[in-house]
Amino acid sequence: MNKPVAPGRIRWAVACLAIAASALVPAAAEARAPRVEVIVQMDAGHRAAEGKAAVRAAGGEVTGDLPIINGFAAELGRGAADRLAGADGVKAVTADNAVEPQGISLSRLQTAYPASVDAPQVWNNPIADVSGRGVGVAVIDTGIAGGMPDFRAAGSSSSRVVANAVTNPDARTPGDAYGHGTHVAGIIAGNGWNRSYTDPLRGKYVGIAPEANLISVKVSDDQGEASVLDVIYGLQFVVDNKAAYNIRVVNLSLESTTPGSYKTDPLNAAVESAWFKGIVVVTAAGNRGSSEASVSRAPGNDPYVITVGAYDDQASNADGDDSRPSWSSRGVTADGFVKPEIHAPGSGIVSTLAPNSAFASMCPSCVVDGQMIRAGGTSMAAPMITGTVALLLQHFPQLAPNQVKGMLMRNARLINGRYPAVEAYKTLEAAYYGRTAPISTAGIVPNDIVNASTGEIDYTRSSWSRSSWSTADGGLTADFARSSWSRSSWSSVDSSGADVTRSSWSRSSWSTSWDK
Repeated sequence: MNKPVAPGRIRWAVACLAIAASALVPAAAEARAPRVEVIVQMDAGHRAAEGKAAVRAAGGEVTGDLPIINGFAAELGRGAADRLAGADGVKAVTADNAVEPQGISLSRLQTAYPASVDAPQVWNNPIADVSGRGVGVAVIDTGIAGGMPDFRAAGSSSSRVVANAVTNPDARTPGDAYGHGTHVAGIIAGNGWNRSYTDPLRGKYVGIAPEANLISVKVSDDQGEASVLDVIYGLQFVVDNKAAYNIRVVNLSLESTTPGSYKTDPLNAAVESAWFKGIVVVTAAGNRGSSEASVSRAPGNDPYVITVGAYDDQASNADGDDSRPSWSSRGVTADGFVKPEIHAPGSGIVSTLAPNSAFASMCPSCVVDGQMIRAGGTSMAAPMITGTVALLLQHFPQLAPNQVKGMLMRNARLINGRYPAVEAYKTLEAAYYGRTAPISTAGIVPNDIVNASTGEIDYTRSSWSRSSWSTADGGLTADFARSSWSRSSWSSVDSSGADVTRSSWSRSSWSTSWDK
Protein backbone atom coordinates (compact mmCIF):
# COMPACT_ATOMS: atom_id res chain seq x y z
CA MET A 1 0.00 0.00 0.00
CA ASN A 2 1.33 3.43 -0.86
CA LYS A 3 2.01 5.95 1.88
CA PRO A 4 0.74 9.53 2.19
CA VAL A 5 2.08 12.11 -0.18
CA ALA A 6 3.18 15.44 1.21
CA PRO A 7 3.28 18.66 -0.83
CA GLY A 8 6.39 19.74 -2.69
CA ARG A 9 6.28 20.80 -6.35
CA ILE A 10 7.03 24.53 -6.44
CA ARG A 11 10.31 25.56 -8.07
CA TRP A 12 12.10 28.77 -7.12
CA ALA A 13 15.51 30.28 -7.84
CA VAL A 14 18.66 28.85 -6.26
CA ALA A 15 19.42 32.28 -4.83
CA CYS A 16 16.54 31.82 -2.40
CA LEU A 17 18.13 28.80 -0.71
CA ALA A 18 19.66 30.70 2.18
CA ILE A 19 16.37 32.43 2.88
CA ALA A 20 14.42 29.17 2.66
CA ALA A 21 16.85 27.42 4.96
CA SER A 22 16.76 30.18 7.55
CA ALA A 23 12.97 30.14 7.46
CA LEU A 24 13.07 26.50 8.48
CA VAL A 25 14.92 27.14 11.73
CA PRO A 26 12.50 25.88 14.39
CA ALA A 27 11.60 27.39 17.70
CA ALA A 28 12.82 25.50 20.74
CA ALA A 29 9.40 23.96 21.31
CA GLU A 30 9.22 22.72 17.73
CA ALA A 31 12.70 21.22 17.97
CA ARG A 32 11.42 19.03 20.78
CA ALA A 33 8.27 18.02 18.86
CA PRO A 34 7.81 14.45 17.56
CA ARG A 35 9.63 13.83 14.30
CA VAL A 36 8.57 12.19 11.08
CA GLU A 37 10.72 10.22 8.67
CA VAL A 38 10.54 11.58 5.15
CA ILE A 39 12.01 11.08 1.69
CA VAL A 40 13.15 14.33 0.09
CA GLN A 41 13.48 14.56 -3.69
CA MET A 42 15.22 17.51 -5.33
CA ASP A 43 14.38 19.18 -8.62
CA ALA A 44 16.61 18.57 -11.62
CA GLY A 45 19.55 20.95 -11.43
CA HIS A 46 19.49 21.09 -7.63
CA ARG A 47 21.85 19.02 -5.49
CA ALA A 48 20.80 16.90 -2.54
CA ALA A 49 23.31 18.85 -0.45
CA GLU A 50 21.13 21.94 -0.76
CA GLY A 51 18.15 20.16 0.75
CA LYS A 52 20.28 18.55 3.44
CA ALA A 53 21.46 21.99 4.54
CA ALA A 54 17.86 23.10 4.87
CA VAL A 55 17.02 20.01 6.96
CA ARG A 56 19.93 20.59 9.32
CA ALA A 57 19.02 24.28 9.62
CA ALA A 58 15.58 23.17 10.74
CA GLY A 59 17.04 20.97 13.48
CA GLY A 60 16.45 17.78 11.51
CA GLU A 61 18.76 14.87 10.79
CA VAL A 62 19.76 13.40 7.43
CA THR A 63 19.46 9.60 7.77
CA GLY A 64 20.42 8.31 4.33
CA ASP A 65 21.37 9.06 0.72
CA LEU A 66 19.10 8.24 -2.26
CA PRO A 67 21.11 9.29 -5.33
CA ILE A 68 18.93 7.23 -7.66
CA ILE A 69 16.14 9.79 -7.14
CA ASN A 70 18.39 12.81 -6.50
CA GLY A 71 17.27 12.78 -2.90
CA PHE A 72 17.85 11.61 0.64
CA ALA A 73 16.07 10.38 3.77
CA ALA A 74 15.64 12.56 6.83
CA GLU A 75 13.92 12.96 10.19
CA LEU A 76 12.48 16.31 11.30
CA GLY A 77 9.48 17.88 12.99
CA ARG A 78 6.14 17.88 11.20
CA GLY A 79 6.00 21.65 10.90
CA ALA A 80 9.49 21.78 9.47
CA ALA A 81 8.58 19.03 7.00
CA ASP A 82 5.65 21.12 5.78
CA ARG A 83 7.91 24.12 5.22
CA LEU A 84 10.61 22.03 3.60
CA ALA A 85 8.08 20.90 0.99
CA GLY A 86 7.93 24.47 -0.28
CA ALA A 87 11.67 25.19 -0.09
CA ASP A 88 13.79 26.14 -3.07
CA GLY A 89 14.68 23.23 -5.33
CA VAL A 90 12.61 20.64 -3.45
CA LYS A 91 10.50 18.49 -5.76
CA ALA A 92 8.66 16.43 -3.14
CA VAL A 93 8.66 15.53 0.53
CA THR A 94 7.09 12.14 1.11
CA ALA A 95 6.27 10.65 4.50
CA ASP A 96 7.85 7.29 5.40
CA ASN A 97 9.03 5.30 2.39
CA ALA A 98 6.45 5.84 -0.35
CA VAL A 99 7.19 4.04 -3.58
CA GLU A 100 4.81 6.03 -5.77
CA PRO A 101 5.20 9.78 -5.25
CA GLN A 102 1.60 10.28 -6.46
CA GLY A 103 0.14 7.44 -4.39
CA ILE A 104 -2.69 8.03 -1.92
CA SER A 105 -2.79 6.07 1.32
CA LEU A 106 -6.02 4.65 2.66
CA SER A 107 -4.67 4.32 6.18
CA ARG A 108 -6.70 7.24 7.60
CA LEU A 109 -9.65 7.31 5.23
CA GLN A 110 -12.95 7.76 7.10
CA THR A 111 -15.36 7.22 4.21
CA ALA A 112 -16.20 4.07 2.30
CA TYR A 113 -17.32 5.54 -0.99
CA PRO A 114 -13.93 5.74 -2.79
CA ALA A 115 -13.49 2.02 -2.19
CA SER A 116 -17.15 1.35 -3.03
CA VAL A 117 -16.47 2.45 -6.61
CA ASP A 118 -12.96 0.87 -6.62
CA ALA A 119 -11.20 4.22 -7.02
CA PRO A 120 -8.21 3.24 -4.80
CA GLN A 121 -7.41 0.35 -7.14
CA VAL A 122 -7.08 2.92 -9.90
CA TRP A 123 -5.05 5.43 -7.87
CA ASN A 124 -2.36 2.97 -6.90
CA ASN A 125 -2.45 0.62 -9.86
CA PRO A 126 0.96 -0.23 -11.39
CA ILE A 127 -0.55 -0.26 -14.90
CA ALA A 128 -2.26 3.12 -14.80
CA ASP A 129 -1.75 4.93 -11.45
CA VAL A 130 -4.23 7.70 -12.23
CA SER A 131 -5.84 10.28 -9.98
CA GLY A 132 -7.36 12.74 -12.46
CA ARG A 133 -4.23 14.86 -12.96
CA GLY A 134 -4.62 17.41 -15.73
CA VAL A 135 -8.29 16.67 -16.42
CA GLY A 136 -10.63 19.65 -16.17
CA VAL A 137 -13.95 18.93 -14.44
CA ALA A 138 -16.65 21.60 -14.65
CA VAL A 139 -19.06 21.75 -11.72
CA ILE A 140 -22.23 23.61 -12.61
CA ASP A 141 -23.65 24.33 -9.19
CA THR A 142 -23.69 26.89 -6.35
CA GLY A 143 -19.96 27.63 -6.53
CA ILE A 144 -16.93 26.03 -4.87
CA ALA A 145 -15.03 27.15 -1.76
CA GLY A 146 -11.76 26.71 -3.60
CA GLY A 147 -9.66 28.08 -0.77
CA MET A 148 -10.21 24.95 1.33
CA PRO A 149 -7.00 22.91 1.70
CA ASP A 150 -8.74 19.88 0.21
CA PHE A 151 -8.69 21.68 -3.16
CA ARG A 152 -5.02 22.67 -3.08
CA ALA A 153 -2.62 21.53 -5.75
CA ALA A 154 0.03 19.10 -4.50
CA GLY A 155 2.99 20.93 -3.05
CA SER A 156 1.44 24.36 -3.52
CA SER A 157 -0.79 26.89 -1.83
CA SER A 158 -2.65 27.45 -5.10
CA SER A 159 -6.05 25.90 -5.72
CA ARG A 160 -7.04 23.25 -8.21
CA VAL A 161 -10.15 25.36 -8.81
CA VAL A 162 -8.47 26.83 -11.87
CA ALA A 163 -11.38 28.91 -13.19
CA ASN A 164 -14.51 30.46 -11.84
CA ALA A 165 -17.58 31.65 -13.74
CA VAL A 166 -20.74 33.28 -12.40
CA THR A 167 -23.83 33.24 -14.62
CA ASN A 168 -26.58 34.22 -12.17
CA PRO A 169 -27.20 37.99 -12.21
CA ASP A 170 -28.35 37.89 -8.57
CA ALA A 171 -25.14 36.31 -7.25
CA ARG A 172 -23.08 38.72 -5.17
CA THR A 173 -19.96 36.61 -4.73
CA PRO A 174 -18.15 33.98 -6.82
CA GLY A 175 -17.82 31.73 -3.76
CA ASP A 176 -20.22 29.15 -2.37
CA ALA A 177 -22.53 30.76 0.18
CA TYR A 178 -25.01 27.90 -0.06
CA GLY A 179 -22.77 24.82 0.26
CA HIS A 180 -24.12 22.38 -2.31
CA GLY A 181 -21.42 22.92 -4.95
CA THR A 182 -18.53 22.57 -2.50
CA HIS A 183 -19.93 19.28 -1.20
CA VAL A 184 -20.23 17.99 -4.78
CA ALA A 185 -16.72 19.20 -5.67
CA GLY A 186 -15.22 17.43 -2.66
CA ILE A 187 -16.72 14.13 -3.80
CA ILE A 188 -15.22 14.63 -7.24
CA ALA A 189 -11.77 15.91 -6.38
CA GLY A 190 -11.26 16.66 -2.68
CA ASN A 191 -7.90 15.54 -1.31
CA GLY A 192 -7.32 15.57 2.44
CA TRP A 193 -3.69 14.55 1.91
CA ASN A 194 -3.01 18.12 0.78
CA ARG A 195 -3.73 19.33 4.30
CA SER A 196 -0.91 20.14 6.69
CA TYR A 197 0.88 17.38 8.60
CA THR A 198 -0.50 18.86 11.79
CA ASP A 199 -4.10 19.04 10.55
CA PRO A 200 -6.20 16.33 12.27
CA LEU A 201 -8.25 15.95 9.06
CA ARG A 202 -5.20 15.17 6.94
CA GLY A 203 -5.92 12.12 4.79
CA LYS A 204 -9.35 11.43 6.30
CA TYR A 205 -11.50 12.56 3.36
CA VAL A 206 -10.56 12.01 -0.29
CA GLY A 207 -12.66 12.33 -3.44
CA ILE A 208 -12.76 10.02 -6.44
CA ALA A 209 -10.29 11.96 -8.64
CA PRO A 210 -8.16 13.73 -6.01
CA GLU A 211 -5.80 15.50 -8.40
CA ALA A 212 -8.27 16.67 -11.05
CA ASN A 213 -8.67 20.38 -11.79
CA LEU A 214 -12.03 21.97 -11.09
CA ILE A 215 -13.84 24.67 -13.02
CA SER A 216 -16.48 26.30 -10.83
CA VAL A 217 -19.54 27.50 -12.73
CA LYS A 218 -21.80 29.23 -10.25
CA VAL A 219 -25.31 29.28 -11.69
CA SER A 220 -27.19 30.07 -8.48
CA ASP A 221 -27.54 33.17 -6.37
CA ASP A 222 -26.10 33.14 -2.87
CA GLN A 223 -29.26 31.49 -1.51
CA GLY A 224 -28.95 28.54 -3.88
CA GLU A 225 -31.68 29.66 -6.30
CA ALA A 226 -31.09 29.16 -10.01
CA SER A 227 -33.03 29.24 -13.26
CA VAL A 228 -32.69 26.95 -16.23
CA LEU A 229 -31.37 29.90 -18.21
CA ASP A 230 -28.56 30.35 -15.66
CA VAL A 231 -27.62 26.71 -16.20
CA ILE A 232 -27.74 27.05 -19.99
CA TYR A 233 -25.35 29.99 -19.81
CA GLY A 234 -23.12 27.91 -17.54
CA LEU A 235 -23.02 25.12 -20.10
CA GLN A 236 -22.14 27.63 -22.78
CA PHE A 237 -19.20 28.80 -20.67
CA VAL A 238 -18.04 25.20 -20.39
CA VAL A 239 -18.25 24.64 -24.14
CA ASP A 240 -16.56 27.95 -24.95
CA ASN A 241 -13.68 27.26 -22.57
CA LYS A 242 -13.22 23.54 -23.14
CA ALA A 243 -9.76 23.91 -24.69
CA ALA A 244 -8.53 26.58 -22.27
CA TYR A 245 -9.02 24.34 -19.22
CA ASN A 246 -9.06 20.87 -20.80
CA ILE A 247 -12.69 20.45 -19.69
CA ARG A 248 -13.57 16.83 -20.43
CA VAL A 249 -16.51 16.22 -18.10
CA VAL A 250 -19.22 18.39 -16.55
CA ASN A 251 -21.28 17.59 -13.45
CA LEU A 252 -24.92 18.72 -13.15
CA SER A 253 -26.35 17.72 -9.76
CA LEU A 254 -29.61 19.53 -10.46
CA GLU A 255 -32.85 19.22 -12.37
CA SER A 256 -35.57 21.39 -13.87
CA THR A 257 -38.73 21.57 -11.80
CA THR A 258 -41.02 20.82 -14.76
CA PRO A 259 -41.16 17.45 -16.59
CA GLY A 260 -41.33 17.25 -20.35
CA SER A 261 -39.78 15.95 -23.56
CA TYR A 262 -36.04 16.26 -24.07
CA LYS A 263 -36.68 17.04 -27.75
CA THR A 264 -37.91 20.57 -27.13
CA ASP A 265 -36.41 21.59 -23.76
CA PRO A 266 -33.67 24.26 -24.09
CA LEU A 267 -31.63 22.77 -21.22
CA ASN A 268 -31.56 19.47 -23.06
CA ALA A 269 -30.36 21.32 -26.15
CA ALA A 270 -27.49 22.76 -24.13
CA VAL A 271 -26.34 19.44 -22.61
CA GLU A 272 -26.50 17.77 -26.02
CA SER A 273 -24.42 20.57 -27.50
CA ALA A 274 -21.75 19.90 -24.88
CA TRP A 275 -21.97 16.15 -25.48
CA PHE A 276 -21.60 16.44 -29.25
CA LYS A 277 -18.60 18.74 -28.73
CA GLY A 278 -16.76 16.01 -26.82
CA ILE A 279 -17.62 16.80 -23.19
CA VAL A 280 -19.02 13.98 -21.05
CA VAL A 281 -22.16 15.20 -19.28
CA VAL A 282 -23.08 13.59 -15.95
CA THR A 283 -26.42 14.42 -14.30
CA ALA A 284 -28.33 13.47 -11.16
CA ALA A 285 -31.46 11.37 -11.62
CA GLY A 286 -33.36 13.18 -8.85
CA ASN A 287 -34.86 12.15 -5.54
CA ARG A 288 -38.45 11.42 -6.53
CA GLY A 289 -38.40 7.64 -6.27
CA SER A 290 -40.68 5.84 -8.70
CA SER A 291 -43.36 8.52 -8.77
CA GLU A 292 -44.94 9.54 -12.07
CA ALA A 293 -42.59 11.54 -14.32
CA SER A 294 -39.79 11.13 -11.76
CA VAL A 295 -37.16 10.90 -14.50
CA SER A 296 -38.74 13.25 -17.04
CA ARG A 297 -37.00 16.46 -15.96
CA ALA A 298 -34.08 18.03 -17.79
CA PRO A 299 -31.23 17.38 -17.99
CA GLY A 300 -31.45 13.86 -16.53
CA ASN A 301 -34.16 12.87 -19.02
CA ASP A 302 -31.83 13.25 -21.99
CA PRO A 303 -30.97 9.93 -23.68
CA TYR A 304 -27.44 11.02 -24.60
CA VAL A 305 -26.10 12.06 -21.18
CA ILE A 306 -25.18 9.82 -18.24
CA THR A 307 -27.94 9.94 -15.62
CA VAL A 308 -26.95 8.68 -12.17
CA GLY A 309 -29.08 7.09 -9.49
CA ALA A 310 -28.01 6.49 -5.90
CA TYR A 311 -27.33 3.39 -3.87
CA ASP A 312 -26.58 3.03 -0.18
CA ASP A 313 -23.19 1.42 0.45
CA GLN A 314 -23.97 1.22 4.21
CA ALA A 315 -20.62 2.99 4.84
CA SER A 316 -19.03 -0.36 4.04
CA ASN A 317 -16.50 -1.47 1.44
CA ALA A 318 -18.35 -4.76 0.97
CA ASP A 319 -20.59 -5.18 -2.07
CA GLY A 320 -23.10 -7.59 -0.59
CA ASP A 321 -24.88 -5.10 1.69
CA ASP A 322 -25.59 -2.43 -0.96
CA SER A 323 -29.18 -1.42 -1.72
CA ARG A 324 -31.03 1.22 -3.68
CA PRO A 325 -32.91 3.71 -1.46
CA SER A 326 -36.57 4.35 -2.16
CA TRP A 327 -35.99 8.04 -2.88
CA SER A 328 -33.57 7.55 -5.81
CA SER A 329 -35.48 8.39 -9.00
CA ARG A 330 -36.03 5.66 -11.58
CA GLY A 331 -38.46 4.94 -14.35
CA VAL A 332 -39.16 5.78 -17.97
CA THR A 333 -38.94 9.29 -19.39
CA ALA A 334 -41.71 11.04 -21.31
CA ASP A 335 -39.90 9.93 -24.47
CA GLY A 336 -39.66 6.25 -23.47
CA PHE A 337 -36.04 6.00 -22.24
CA VAL A 338 -35.19 4.05 -19.08
CA LYS A 339 -33.30 6.15 -16.54
CA PRO A 340 -30.94 6.16 -14.75
CA GLU A 341 -28.29 4.22 -16.64
CA ILE A 342 -26.00 3.69 -13.66
CA HIS A 343 -25.81 4.07 -9.87
CA ALA A 344 -23.20 5.23 -7.37
CA PRO A 345 -23.04 5.77 -3.60
CA GLY A 346 -25.37 8.60 -2.58
CA SER A 347 -26.56 7.92 0.95
CA GLY A 348 -24.94 9.61 3.96
CA ILE A 349 -21.99 10.95 1.97
CA VAL A 350 -19.42 12.99 3.92
CA SER A 351 -17.64 15.68 1.94
CA THR A 352 -16.32 19.23 2.15
CA LEU A 353 -18.38 21.94 3.88
CA ALA A 354 -18.05 25.46 2.47
CA PRO A 355 -17.09 27.77 5.34
CA ASN A 356 -19.94 29.99 6.57
CA SER A 357 -22.38 28.45 4.10
CA ALA A 358 -26.08 27.75 4.59
CA PHE A 359 -25.52 23.99 4.57
CA ALA A 360 -24.30 23.91 8.19
CA SER A 361 -27.30 25.84 9.52
CA MET A 362 -29.73 23.71 7.49
CA CYS A 363 -28.56 20.57 9.27
CA PRO A 364 -26.22 21.23 12.22
CA SER A 365 -26.26 17.57 13.23
CA CYS A 366 -24.90 16.66 9.78
CA VAL A 367 -21.61 18.53 10.34
CA VAL A 368 -18.66 16.15 10.70
CA ASP A 369 -15.25 17.11 12.13
CA GLY A 370 -16.12 20.79 11.87
CA GLN A 371 -15.19 21.16 8.19
CA MET A 372 -17.16 18.35 6.58
CA ILE A 373 -20.87 17.62 6.26
CA ARG A 374 -22.99 14.54 5.61
CA ALA A 375 -25.69 14.72 2.93
CA GLY A 376 -27.51 12.26 0.72
CA GLY A 377 -29.17 12.32 -2.67
CA THR A 378 -28.46 11.71 -6.30
CA SER A 379 -26.58 15.03 -6.14
CA MET A 380 -23.95 13.05 -4.24
CA ALA A 381 -24.08 10.03 -6.55
CA ALA A 382 -23.52 11.97 -9.80
CA PRO A 383 -20.07 13.32 -8.77
CA MET A 384 -18.93 9.76 -8.03
CA ILE A 385 -19.42 9.03 -11.73
CA THR A 386 -17.93 12.37 -12.74
CA GLY A 387 -14.78 11.60 -10.75
CA THR A 388 -14.59 8.13 -12.30
CA VAL A 389 -14.81 9.68 -15.77
CA ALA A 390 -11.93 12.01 -14.88
CA LEU A 391 -9.80 9.02 -13.85
CA LEU A 392 -10.59 7.25 -17.10
CA LEU A 393 -9.89 10.26 -19.31
CA GLN A 394 -6.56 11.03 -17.66
CA HIS A 395 -5.13 7.77 -18.98
CA PHE A 396 -7.26 7.50 -22.13
CA PRO A 397 -7.90 11.09 -23.27
CA GLN A 398 -8.89 9.98 -26.78
CA LEU A 399 -12.20 8.49 -25.60
CA ALA A 400 -15.40 10.16 -26.86
CA PRO A 401 -18.47 10.66 -24.63
CA ASN A 402 -20.38 7.75 -26.22
CA GLN A 403 -17.41 5.46 -25.56
CA VAL A 404 -17.16 6.56 -21.95
CA LYS A 405 -20.85 5.96 -21.38
CA GLY A 406 -20.72 2.55 -23.03
CA MET A 407 -17.72 1.47 -20.95
CA LEU A 408 -19.28 2.55 -17.67
CA MET A 409 -22.46 0.63 -18.40
CA ARG A 410 -20.84 -2.53 -19.78
CA ASN A 411 -18.42 -2.83 -16.87
CA ALA A 412 -20.88 -2.11 -14.08
CA ARG A 413 -21.71 -4.60 -11.37
CA LEU A 414 -25.32 -5.34 -10.43
CA ILE A 415 -26.82 -4.44 -7.07
CA ASN A 416 -29.36 -7.06 -5.98
CA GLY A 417 -28.86 -8.58 -9.42
CA ARG A 418 -30.74 -5.68 -11.03
CA TYR A 419 -29.26 -2.19 -10.68
CA PRO A 420 -26.01 -1.34 -12.50
CA ALA A 421 -23.39 0.34 -10.30
CA VAL A 422 -20.09 1.88 -11.32
CA GLU A 423 -16.77 0.04 -11.00
CA ALA A 424 -13.85 2.31 -11.78
CA TYR A 425 -11.18 -0.37 -11.97
CA LYS A 426 -13.09 -2.64 -14.35
CA THR A 427 -13.84 0.35 -16.58
CA LEU A 428 -10.18 1.38 -16.71
CA GLU A 429 -9.13 -2.21 -17.34
CA ALA A 430 -11.56 -2.43 -20.25
CA ALA A 431 -10.01 0.67 -21.80
CA TYR A 432 -6.52 -0.77 -21.31
CA TYR A 433 -7.49 -3.87 -23.30
CA GLY A 434 -9.21 -1.86 -26.00
CA ARG A 435 -12.81 -2.67 -25.09
CA THR A 436 -14.04 0.85 -25.87
CA ALA A 437 -17.09 0.33 -28.09
CA PRO A 438 -19.47 3.30 -27.81
CA ILE A 439 -22.99 3.03 -26.51
CA SER A 440 -25.49 2.67 -29.33
CA THR A 441 -27.47 5.80 -30.19
CA ALA A 442 -29.54 4.10 -32.89
CA GLY A 443 -33.04 5.48 -32.94
CA ILE A 444 -32.21 8.47 -30.72
CA VAL A 445 -33.20 11.78 -32.28
CA PRO A 446 -31.33 14.88 -31.05
CA ASN A 447 -33.08 17.87 -29.56
CA ASP A 448 -34.92 19.83 -32.23
CA ILE A 449 -32.50 22.77 -32.28
CA VAL A 450 -29.16 20.91 -32.03
CA ASN A 451 -26.99 19.74 -34.91
CA ALA A 452 -25.72 16.31 -33.80
CA SER A 453 -22.70 16.38 -36.12
CA THR A 454 -21.36 19.72 -34.88
CA GLY A 455 -23.06 20.32 -31.55
CA GLU A 456 -24.12 23.75 -32.71
CA ILE A 457 -27.47 25.19 -31.62
CA ASP A 458 -29.75 26.91 -34.10
CA TYR A 459 -30.54 30.03 -32.10
CA THR A 460 -33.05 31.21 -34.69
CA ARG A 461 -35.28 28.33 -33.58
CA SER A 462 -34.97 28.95 -29.85
CA SER A 463 -36.49 31.55 -27.53
CA TRP A 464 -33.14 32.25 -25.89
CA SER A 465 -30.04 33.61 -27.53
CA ARG A 466 -26.32 33.06 -27.19
CA SER A 467 -24.81 35.10 -24.37
CA SER A 468 -21.46 36.82 -24.40
CA TRP A 469 -18.89 36.99 -21.62
CA SER A 470 -16.92 39.78 -20.00
CA THR A 471 -13.95 39.24 -17.70
CA ALA A 472 -13.65 40.85 -14.32
CA ASP A 473 -10.47 42.67 -13.33
CA GLY A 474 -7.52 40.36 -12.81
CA GLY A 475 -8.29 37.81 -15.49
CA LEU A 476 -9.88 34.40 -15.29
CA THR A 477 -6.66 32.50 -14.58
CA ALA A 478 -5.88 34.27 -11.31
CA ASP A 479 -4.90 32.02 -8.38
CA PHE A 480 -8.07 30.41 -6.98
CA ALA A 481 -10.06 32.18 -9.66
CA ARG A 482 -10.08 35.51 -7.85
CA SER A 483 -11.89 36.93 -10.82
CA SER A 484 -15.26 35.81 -12.06
CA TRP A 485 -17.11 35.89 -15.32
CA SER A 486 -20.63 37.20 -15.44
CA ARG A 487 -23.42 37.16 -17.93
CA SER A 488 -23.36 40.38 -19.93
CA SER A 489 -26.29 39.88 -22.29
CA TRP A 490 -28.88 39.02 -19.64
CA SER A 491 -32.49 39.64 -20.53
CA SER A 492 -35.21 39.13 -17.96
CA VAL A 493 -37.88 38.13 -20.48
CA ASP A 494 -38.06 35.61 -23.27
CA SER A 495 -39.59 36.18 -26.69
CA SER A 496 -43.10 35.68 -25.35
CA GLY A 497 -42.64 38.29 -22.66
CA ALA A 498 -42.48 35.74 -19.81
CA ASP A 499 -40.22 36.53 -16.87
CA VAL A 500 -37.69 33.70 -17.19
CA THR A 501 -36.23 34.31 -13.75
CA ARG A 502 -39.54 33.64 -12.06
CA SER A 503 -41.57 31.36 -14.33
CA SER A 504 -42.04 27.82 -13.03
CA TRP A 505 -40.53 26.10 -16.06
CA SER A 506 -37.31 27.99 -15.76
CA ARG A 507 -36.41 26.99 -12.22
CA SER A 508 -33.80 24.41 -11.27
CA SER A 509 -33.59 22.45 -8.04
CA TRP A 510 -30.70 20.62 -6.38
CA SER A 511 -31.01 16.86 -6.16
CA THR A 512 -30.07 16.66 -2.48
CA SER A 513 -31.73 15.49 0.71
CA TRP A 514 -30.39 15.28 4.26
CA ASP A 515 -29.69 11.61 4.72
CA LYS A 516 -28.05 10.94 8.06
